[in-house]
Amino acid sequence: MARLQFSKSALSREQRNLKTYQRFLPSLDLKRQQVMAERNKAARRLAQSRRDIDALRKAAGDTNPMLANRDVDLTHLAKITDVSLGVENVVGTRLPTLEAVAIDVRDYPLMGKPFWVDSAAKLLCQMLELRVRAQVEERRLALLEQAVKTNTQRVNLFEKVLIPRARQNIKRIQIYLSDLETAAVVRSKISKRKRAVVEGA
Repeated sequence: MARLQFSKSALSREQRNLKTYQRFLPSLDLKRQQVMAERNKAARRLAQSRRDIDALRKAAGDTNPMLANRDVDLTHLAKITDVSLGVENVVGTRLPTLEAVAIDVRDYPLMGKPFWVDSAAKLLCQMLELRVRAQVEERRLALLEQAVKTNTQRVNLFEKVLIPRARQNIKRIQIYLSDLETAAVVRSKISKRKRAVVEGA
C-alpha cells in the first residue's frame, strides 16, 4: 500500500474515493441481495426436483411391484442420448439451463417381455429426465453459492475496509493540515511580537 501523503491534494483524492465507495456500496449490496434471492429460488427448485424423484420412485414401486422381479432384464432399457443445455444470465452470473433431454428406449420384443415393461420404460424415461434436471439445478445452485460468496466479499471490502480506511485517512490528513495551520499562525504571532519588540527598542 502506498504511503499516505499529508497534503490538500491527497485530502481531496481521499474525499473523492470515499464518495465513490459510498456511491457503489448500495448497488453492490443490492446485487448481493438479488443473487441471494436467486440462490434461494434455485435451492427450492432443487429440493422440489429431489422430492419429484423420490415421489416417482415410490409411485413406480406402488404401481409396478413387478419391477422387483429380477428375472426380467431391464438393464439398458432406456439411455440418455443427448442433453441440450442453454445459458441464462442471472444478475451477472451465467447459469446453465436445461433445454431438452433426448432419451432412447431400446427396442425389445413385445411378445417376449411382460406387459408392464412399457410402463416401466416410461417411468425410466421420466426418472432419467428428472435426474438430469436435478444435476443442472445442482450446478446452478453451486454457481449461485459462489456468486453470493464473491458479492459478499466485495460488499465487505467496501463496508469494512475501503470506506473506514478512507475516513481514517481523511481524518489524519485534516488533523495534520490543521496542525500545520496552527503552527503557521503561532509562528506568525511570534515573529510579529519579535518585530514589535525590535521596533519598540
